[in-house]
Amino acid sequence: METLKLVAVSAGLSVPSSTRLLADRLTESVRSGLGERDVDVDVRVVELRELAVAVANNLVTGFPAPALAEAVEAVTGADGLIAVTPVFTASYSGLFKSFFDLIEPDALSGKPVLIAATGGTARHSLVLEHALRPLFAYLRALVTPTAVYAASEDWGGTGDALTDTLPERIARAGRELAGLMTVGSPARATVGAPAGAAVDVAAGAQAGSSPVTQFV
Repeated sequence: METLKLVAVSAGLSVPSSTRLLADRLTESVRSGLGERDVDVDVRVVELRELAVAVANNLVTGFPAPALAEAVEAVTGADGLIAVTPVFTASYSGLFKSFFDLIEPDALSGKPVLIAATGGTARHSLVLEHALRPLFAYLRALVTPTAVYAASEDWGGTGDALTDTLPERIARAGRELAGLMTVGSPARATVGAPAGAAVDVAAGAQAGSSPVTQFV
């Protein structure tokens, strides 16, 4: 069984953190999707809260501390990335942006990325499209069509006729990232998945098809 590297970046500040919880749920969804393709996964979670001082020092000195350098290397060397931020003032957090400011502009080129965010109200769900997706488009990453936003009421919510539940959105986004992570190898991409499924996901993202973000 082949092993791929999956890194989840969580910018949550509290303990416990709904941002970290969403990152963990997405990670398990991707792990499940890769397992269906007979691909094992090595998971690393980068907690930006633990690196906040190192990130600030790096911005003003230009020199990363060893732990920060290792985290950046893990992100740039991953086969797939999950990036989750809390919403602060209608956008991603300053810590989240500062961390990705430290990554070379071409280091995420072509890398499969799943974007997600948490917030206290559903009114901030558009942060995925007006802030996170443009950020990773600038970094030339390959972002999954489905992005996941979790408001406070989503945890345990049942959804309605127009809105999927949070678990359903997590499951779909996880399958999409698993497909993008395996699309480089046709043999892997077709194991345990409908023929051409992973290729269709990649083609849609590369062609700039309209995102299927579910708002709550």
